[in-house]
Amino acid sequence: MLGFVTTMQADDDGKGTGRGTAVITRTKPKTKKPSQYRVLILNDDYTPMEFVVHILERFFQKDREAATRIMLHVHNHGVGECGVYTYEVAETKVTQVMDFARQHQHPLQCVMEKK
Repeated sequence: MLGFVTTMQADDDGKGTGRGTAVITRTKPKTKKPSQYRVLILNDDYTPMEFVVHILERFFQKDREAATRIMLHVHNHGVGECGVYTYEVAETKVTQVMDFARQHQHPLQCVMEKK
């Protein structure tokens, strides 16, 4: 952004009789994109598959097909990604999932890791 400022310029005798223009530049501050975090569900031998699908639909807005695909990935590979979010959103989702699983007496684990 450029701004113009009128300044007083001194003549040879040191008195401010003339006028001039100076240019002032202002730099726009650069904003850094927030770090992203992966929210992951970990496999266990006790939590029912249908419960995991429900978690994915309820807290991660996945449709039935996507939720089932992620649940099967968790079942077959031990871990699956639910989504990628900013720190605060990821932390909230992990807490919501863990609280919901405990309320329903399931040992499901949900964690977050920096992408």
